[in-house]
Amino acid sequence: MSISDLFWEASLEDLKKGYVEEDHHFVCLLCGNTIEKGIIYPENDVLYEAEKYMTLHIGSEHGSVFEYLIGLNKKLTGLTDHQNRLLRLFYEGKSDEEIKQEMEVGSTSTIRNHRFVLKEKERQAKMLLTIMELLKEKDQHAPPMIAPHQTATMIDDRYNVTKEEKEKMVKKYFIEGSMSLKTFPSKEKQKLVVLREITSLFSSDTTYTEKDVNEILKTVYHDYVTLRRYMIAYGFLDRKADGSSYWLKK
Repeated sequence: MSISDLFWEASLEDLKKGYVEEDHHFVCLLCGNTIEKGIIYPENDVLYEAEKYMTLHIGSEHGSVFEYLIGLNKKLTGLTDHQNRLLRLFYEGKSDEEIKQEMEVGSTSTIRNHRFVLKEKERQAKMLLTIMELLKEKDQHAPPMIAPHQTATMIDDRYNVTKEEKEKMVKKYFIEGSMSLKTFPSKEKQKLVVLREITSLFSSDTTYTEKDVNEILKTVYHDYVTLRRYMIAYGFLDRKADGSSYWLKK
């Protein structure tokens, strides 16, 4: 199961922790990093068991689960830029008076009203989650969908792809038994599926030079420059402004 599938299928409690427990290891829902059970991990002269070490990983690599989630595309969180900023300030423990001054609003009652709106949004979200969970028990015709990756930069109809459609696209565009493309699709929805498959060639814990990226993508398609450009545009890869290093976005 891909990290995106794990992320979207995780329970609320696991999402709050930022990781899930599997048979032999813990998996970070934010980047896919795995910590094997039964091993003691040293860190700054302290020894940690696996689950505690996973919490250290989340803190050092992602800051916190809150910071990671609040930084996702607003199409994924459903938050406006204004709500996003308010939630960050609330999380920092600032008082309504401090937030009023920082955001340069008229009065603390304005901040309290924003709190009310956000609580209302929370209640609506709980209702929707409950309704959708109940729906799963009855709706036998809903096709399994491909969930958007957490680092997606454009969330729209191009993500409306079922797992069956995805398999057909993979079969259509990739040479059977390989990661080499027959051709690069022109339609955005199909590009997304193809690019997502290509991410499997990159490691989440490796930093690449542009030459490294090019060499990997050359094995997929002759126009590796186009592939590289779209990998960045769709939020699969990120890079330094000078192009000196690339990495799989987390």
